[in-house]
Amino acid sequence: MRKGNRQMQAEKTRQRIFETALELFQKKGFDRVTVDEIVEKSKSSKGAFYGHFHSKYGIFLEKFKEIDTFYETFVQTIAEEDALKEKILKLFQGQMHYLEHELGKDLMRTVYSNGLNESENHFFNNTERSLYRILIHFVNSSIERGELVKEANAERIAVLITRCMRGNLYDWIAFGDHYSLQEESKQFVDIFMEGILMQFGSDGEEKDENGISS
Repeated sequence: MRKGNRQMQAEKTRQRIFETALELFQKKGFDRVTVDEIVEKSKSSKGAFYGHFHSKYGIFLEKFKEIDTFYETFVQTIAEEDALKEKILKLFQGQMHYLEHELGKDLMRTVYSNGLNESENHFFNNTERSLYRILIHFVNSSIERGELVKEANAERIAVLITRCMRGNLYDWIAFGDHYSLQEESKQFVDIFMEGILMQFGSDGEEKDENGISS
């Protein structure tokens, strides 16, 4: 169905507000930019702004959600036959590079600060996101080919991996310039995945969903 002029104009206005806000955030920092300034610079109105975004944080979150598109593209570069640890390491490294160089520390700091507010529809704990689906697929594939025991819980392991990702990013924000996101994430994944493989690896012993030998 062809879009009407009003709809096309609304989409152009939304994009103009979005791009103007991101430019201002980059130049001045999130906390120093007001909605009034975004409205003025984008030559729009407060009504138009709140018609598209619930707050200026909503603009940051919209930008952050682009990472799911990145995951869907990046996962195609990971070979299906790779071992689980190698897959997770490659995904970790790709994710950290994207967040550091494409989104940046200021955006991530803002996303994490606002993410501390409780919400039923929180972006981080939405297990329908691409990241969770990719991780669950990785784990299930490892179970199917015998790398992990069949009792391993793919959903639970995916949650634990994403928790590690968030912890690594939090430390990057907290520790400043002395923290190497790539080096620290690689070391962290090595240790964490060794633990997963020790607990759930197929070593001939039957284990329950918690990795306990029977």
